Order: sequence, then C-alpha cells, then structure tokens
Amino acid sequence: MPQQHSVETRTKKASAARNEALIRNEPVQARSAARLDALLDAAAAVVDEIGYERLTTAMVAEGAGASIGTVYRYFPDRIAVLQALSQRNHDRLLARLDAVLADEGHGDWDEALTAVFDALADAFRTEPSFASLRVGDVLDLRPPAHDATAYDRIADETLDRIASSFGLTISDDARFDFHVCLALADALLGRAFARDPKGDKRHLEAGRTLMSAAMQRHLGGSVKR
Repeated sequence: MPQQHSVETRTKKASAARNEALIRNEPVQARSAARLDALLDAAAAVVDEIGYERLTTAMVAEGAGASIGTVYRYFPDRIAVLQALSQRNHDRLLARLDAVLADEGHGDWDEALTAVFDALADAFRTEPSFASLRVGDVLDLRPPAHDATAYDRIADETLDRIASSFGLTISDDARFDFHVCLALADALLGRAFARDPKGDKRHLEAGRTLMSAAMQRHLGGSVKR
C-alpha cells in the first residue's frame, strides 16, 4: 500500500497555505496563533448567525474583543478573512477524513464511502461556519487560485485512499462520477441542515444511498480488505 501522508504533515502544509492570506509573515508564536484563531472563531460565529455574505471586519473585531487594527494586522479585507476561515474548514475536514479512512474496521469500499459521507455530515453539524462556507468554493473568486475546486481535490484524494485500501482500479469515468457524487452529497447535506441542526434523516439517508448506488457500477460488489 502506498505510504499515506500523515495528518500532522497535511496540517503543516495546510497551515502554511493559510498563512499566505495574512497581511504580513510574522513568526508563528503561541500568542500570534491564538490571536489568529480567536479572529477566525469570531468570523465563524458571525457566518453561522448571518451568513458569509454579510460578514465585515468590524464584526470580526467585535466578536473577538479586538481592535479593528488587530484584524487588519492579519487580514487586508473581509475576503481574506473568509479565505483563511475556508482554509481552516478545509484542514479540519481533511483531518476528519484522514481519521475515517485510516480506520481498518470498514469491511469494504461501500462501508468506507458511507463513513466518508457521515464525516461530511458531522462537519456540517459541528464545525462552525461549515454549513454556510464549506471549504471555500462558494466564494467563487476570480481568477481562481487552482484549476480544480477545493471539493474536487478532496474528492480525488478520498477516492485514491479508498482505492488503495481495497485494491481498486479507478477509471476516468469513475473519478468523474465520484466528483459528481460529492457535489450532490453536498447539496443534499445543505438541505438536510437548512432547518434541522441535527440533519434531516431523509436527506441524509438519500445522500448515503446516492453515493453508494452511483459508485456501485464502477467499483462492483463488496470488496473486503
């Protein structure tokens, strides 16, 4: 089995990417990191309350109990705040998926795929700002920073991990369908949590069924570890 990147390695790389959004490259000291986390926590709380579209830097400062100057010390504008919060959501989602896919208790690819969907649902349920902001694709910034969306990159990595675990061969059609599956799962999760903070059970079950059925024709029957 190919060597997998550890959560620690992935987190360090993601944190470096997040720091690119800061207005200046300061030494990452404990106090500075704590201040940055407090600003992002405040931003996440505002996003959960009124949505990311209405977020302002003044709201971030007020929520964190900081001056507006402190906010601008780290972020040039509100978009940079949202980008950094999106990156944090991305980091934390990858950590969840790493833990799920490292679990050897999944009997076959279908069980692993269901666990992936449930990890996504848990991010909607428990990660501040995730239900609204996701991993940043909704911002649709121009020009885009990458050729692929953040969700597409997560889809590729997730599918590769599942294929590696169960010795599966992934065709281009299977990969495309998995990207579509993740997009549809995201839409269903959005509906599931739109009015129910725990997630509407019918929409959640529909998401699990959709992903399983769509990949069944590519990956075949149950393949044990």
